[in-house]
Amino acid sequence: MAPRGRRPKPPRHLVDLAPEERVAAVEELGHSPLRAKQLATHYFTHLTTDPERMTDLPAAGRTELAEALLPSLLSPVRTLQADKGATVKTLWRLFDGVSVESVLMRYPNRATLCISSQVGCGMACPFCATGQLGLTRNLSVAEVVEQVRMAAASLEAGEVAGGPGRLSNIVFMGMGEPLANYKAVIGAVRRFVDPAPSGFGMSARNVTVSTVGLVPAID
Repeated sequence: MAPRGRRPKPPRHLVDLAPEERVAAVEELGHSPLRAKQLATHYFTHLTTDPERMTDLPAAGRTELAEALLPSLLSPVRTLQADKGATVKTLWRLFDGVSVESVLMRYPNRATLCISSQVGCGMACPFCATGQLGLTRNLSVAEVVEQVRMAAASLEAGEVAGGPGRLSNIVFMGMGEPLANYKAVIGAVRRFVDPAPSGFGMSARNVTVSTVGLVPAID
């Protein structure tokens, strides 16, 4: 049990780890270091955490690897659609029972995902409903990135109006002040733009961090 006043940390996830840490984690489980790259490829390129789809991994070990390094972090609670299904707002429940939101917006020439970086927000901006909730906690790198992977997988599978497609843009304009969770947000941005299999390989120009203006973090 976590000490009073402190929230438990999210379970360890491949996305939270640097490439060399992924190798070490795989070896700790008694597997070949090659499995780290294979897991990352499934996550960032194939957009899956389902061990049954990881047929290039030995059948005897793929479930153990997925459970240890690709644990479930987000569960959909409610989904609302607008614009004839082209806009999808999802309420996610995190591992500790708290919730965040993301919004996927599809346009004729792009698909943009608005993501959260914190549960609640401590900025108390009068124009923002989230700011009135107060800050509950920061999201981890993996909790931020999972919002993106799941949206990208939904687009790829044709679950959003308009047929199969690709996620093209990410904006930090959901719950939270991104620069108040600087380390995790920068870590997530690196996963967005790093080439596969270390990341999604997106263009940095297509990632936007919206802030109320925390000058030390901007500098």
